Amino acid sequence: MFIQTESTPNPATLKFLPGQSVLDAGTADFPSKEAAESSPLATRIFDVAGVNGVFFGNDFVTVTKDESVDWDHIKPAILGAVMEHFQSGQPVISDGATQAPTHAEHDGEDAEVVNQIKDLLDSRVRPAVAQDGGDITFHGFDRGIVYLHLQGACAGCPSATLTLKMGIENLLRHYIPEVAEVRPVAL
Repeated sequence: MFIQTESTPNPATLKFLPGQSVLDAGTADFPSKEAAESSPLATRIFDVAGVNGVFFGNDFVTVTKDESVDWDHIKPAILGAVMEHFQSGQPVISDGATQAPTHAEHDGEDAEVVNQIKDLLDSRVRPAVAQDGGDITFHGFDRGIVYLHLQGACAGCPSATLTLKMGIENLLRHYIPEVAEVRPVAL
């Protein structure tokens, strides 16, 4: 098994590509070791000292490290943990464990606008964000303000504010006149 790595815009995060499917659908975010209990793979990765976060996409694993450690010191151990997991035959996420929904539900007078926002996020934004090792989830729309949460490599990235304001906000405002602003949501 050959696992490729890619840098991300976030210097504290690396993207690991195992060359096979990680999740069949959706994403899974593990911002702490405690949150990783439902995932044998995330648990293995958190066993490496200096790991602060693990995120799964369709075909990648994104790992965020503590700023006090160097990638040269922990990357080999993470590669070993990923390889060991896929060779073990264990599931990435244990049976019965659920993944977070990718979008909050919304109905009412803004339902049509919210559906347009979700469609643009799914078709234009999420693929680009996934290339950088992250994901974005919709958390609401209220009085022209779109609330989004960045995950994986995008969470804590130095360019996250720029991505939200200059990229996503401009895109949404261009296509949906009801959108006035995009704000991040911290979970």
